[in-house]
Formats: sequence, structure tokens, C-alpha cells
Amino acid sequence: SAPRTQQSSVALRIRPLNDTELEEGATAIAHKVGDQMAVLMDPGEDPEDTLRAHRSREKAFIFDTVFDQHASQEDVYRATTQQLVEGVISGYNATVFAYGPSGAGKTHTMLGTDTEPGIYLRTLADLFQAIEESRDGADCRVSMSYLEIYNEVIRDLLNPASGFLELREDSRGSIQIAGITEVSTSHAQEIMQLLTKGTRQRTQEPTATHPTSSRSHAVLQVTVRQRRRGTDLAEEVHVGRLFLVDLAGSERASQTQNQGKRMKEGAHINRSLLALGNCINALSEKGSSRTQYVNFRDSKLTRLLKDALGGNSRTVMIAHISPASTSFEESRTTLLYAYRAKNIKTRVKRNLLNVSLRIAQYTDVISDLRREIERLKSKLETRETDKRSDPGGRDAQVTIPCHDTEEDGRVQMNKIRAQLIGAFKEQLEMRRSLVELENTHMELHIDVSRHLLTIAE
Repeated sequence: SAPRTQQSSVALRIRPLNDTELEEGATAIAHKVGDQMAVLMDPGEDPEDTLRAHRSREKAFIFDTVFDQHASQEDVYRATTQQLVEGVISGYNATVFAYGPSGAGKTHTMLGTDTEPGIYLRTLADLFQAIEESRDGADCRVSMSYLEIYNEVIRDLLNPASGFLELREDSRGSIQIAGITEVSTSHAQEIMQLLTKGTRQRTQEPTATHPTSSRSHAVLQVTVRQRRRGTDLAEEVHVGRLFLVDLAGSERASQTQNQGKRMKEGAHINRSLLALGNCINALSEKGSSRTQYVNFRDSKLTRLLKDALGGNSRTVMIAHISPASTSFEESRTTLLYAYRAKNIKTRVKRNLLNVSLRIAQYTDVISDLRREIERLKSKLETRETDKRSDPGGRDAQVTIPCHDTEEDGRVQMNKIRAQLIGAFKEQLEMRRSLVELENTHMELHIDVSRHLLTIAE
């Protein structure tokens, strides 16, 4: 189907004040107003200045959905991500990423806890349920990979011993991760066990803003391959990919009081998030100016999210902020970036492959054509041999009216030559079709089987 332009969806989640913020005497300066508006108040402004109170202290931001401390994990999932599941099964790409400073609740939204599971588990549970309910002659395979980007290098969270991995671009312009572990599974619970195991491998360190701050960007990729056999012995393959991204904290070094190793981590995190912010700015302006250049190559993160931000994907951003007065700058920056992200448009199309199952039939046809060519070549050689063996025969009998016989012979020879050329051309076309089909079949086979591991109990 033709690509459709689609606006990015941006939601905001405001977490409750935590104990540390309350002990520091912080007040709530971020509030939800209605279902789509958030208001941020500047704690530096004098509340007694009545002339400026309503003009500059409050900054209002409109999003697709706004959640406050009363929203449950289920509420957030239903409003942001649930509608993407059917599309992924049908062969569309989708991306959900959590953005915001450390301690704002990103990992809670994405991963959650045993008692309050997040978007990861809820999405996967709905995905497997939808696949089970729609088994109308289709064969569905689900696989996953889980990685982190830490200090601008990619680590496989399912196989940390594999070392650093490289990003590569294939012939179609899609980004691939060389050597990533891709695990096939049929149960959401299996994936959650792998996720929990992988999350333990994720780089987490204490900072001044958060005791278990995620110092890396984590990306869960779920791939759904649905095969459906058609009536004409052709096979349709829908390949949908879902990226669930938990970004590292977006705060500044001065806020985290980082030094040494933490400062270096922060520099890499800020580099990738700055690159992300630059892409968001460029993409949001691209709606009015098609000449706007978008540089995705500034970081591994933006290269990985290229399709999610500006390509073939339905994209949801869930921005996270703390309501505390002590986090005003971080909250304001996050809100500005998220507000700009609303203007990003992507062109969504279904990933559909048609694989013919007639390779064996084509091989048989080529064999028949080969035999026909041999028969015609043999016939042609016999006639030419007869002609050479009696070079003067016809000349000696010029007085005999044999013009018609010779003319018939030439016509017959031309006919055989034409048949031979036609058979050669037909064989060439059939060979070309066969090669194309075998290449498509091989690419599909490699795509499915490479790095695919079977989970052993």
C-alpha cells in the first residue's frame, strides 16, 4: 500500500513528588490541566508580582495526552501504545520511546515492576493474544533483541560477552546491528524473563539526581513475521517491527554534580540526546521547509532511531518530568523538546514481501526449454551438414526446376533459427526470473534464520 504521512504522537507523564524532594522542601510546579494541557510554573518568579504572575510564571504546553500521579500503568499503556499492536502484526513499524531527565520515571513507564508492569510486558501480552486470536491461515513468528548504547558503543544485553557491536546500513537504507542476538519466542512471559535478565546487565550508576540512574539508552526490538499463503501459490510475508526505547537521563552535568567517569558518561549521553534534539528540531521545521537537512549520523542513537523519527514508523514519544521546583530547568527543557516533537511527520508503509513458490515449476520449464533447444540445434546442424556434403548438387541440376524446393528449405531453416532464438530468449527470461526468485527466497531465509536462537527450557 502507498505510504501515508502520519503525525508523531507525544504524551507527557508527570510523576508524583518523591520523599527526597519533599525532604528538600520542593514544591509542585508542574500540573495537569484537562486531558491535554500541562502547566509549568517558574519558581524563580516572585508570586507577589501580580502584574507578571499570570503572564510569565505559567507556561502552558499542549500534548496528545497528559498523565499525572493519578494515572495507572494501564492508563498510560492504553492511551499511548495499545493501538500500535495490530499495525505491527499487519507489517507496520512502530516506535515508543521514553524521554526525560534521570529519576523522572522513564524506566518505570517502560519496564515497571512485578506488581505494576510497564509498556514492555503489556505490549507483548497484547501482541501474543492478538496473534492467537487472528490465526486465519497465517504463520506468525515473534523474535526479539535487546541492546544498550553506552558511551557511544552498542552492547548486546542478551549476550554481553559478545563485545561491542557495529551499526550497518543495508542496500535498502535500513539500519542493521551486526551480530546482535535475536531470540525467537512464543510467550510474553519468556520475553519478560529475558528482559529482566538483560536489564540487570544494563549500566546503572548512582548520580546526585537518582540512586540507580540508567547511564545508557536501552532498545528492545520485537519483530513479527507473518506468512500467509495465497490462492495462486504465492506467499505474502508481513514484517512488522516494534522498537521500545528507554533513553538515558537528559539532565545537565551541573545538575548531576558528576565528576570523572560519570562526567564522561554524561558527555556521551548529552551528545546523543543533543543529536536527538537537533533531529527533532530539524524534523519539526521540515514540515514548512522541505529543504531542511536532518543529520542522523551525529550519534549511534539517532542512526538507530532514523526510521522512528523521520522514516517508516508510527512513533510515540512519552516525555517524563518531575513536578518538583528543584527540577524546573530539566522539566522546561524536556517540555520544549517534546512540544517540538509533535510536529514530526513520518511516512508509514506496510512491509510486504511476495515470495513465489513456483521455483520448482520454473526449473522444470527451463529443463524442457533446454531439451527443445538441443533438438532444434541438432536439426539445424543436420541440415547444414547435408548442405556441405553436396556442395555442387544443386548447381549441377540448375536446369531442373528446383527453385520451390530450395525456397521451402530456406523458409524451414529460417523458421528453425527463429524458434531457436525464441527458445534461447525464453530460457534467458526464465533464468532471470528464477535467479530473482531464488535471491528473494534466500534473503528471506537469511533474515528469518540468521542469529535466531531457540529458547531451551
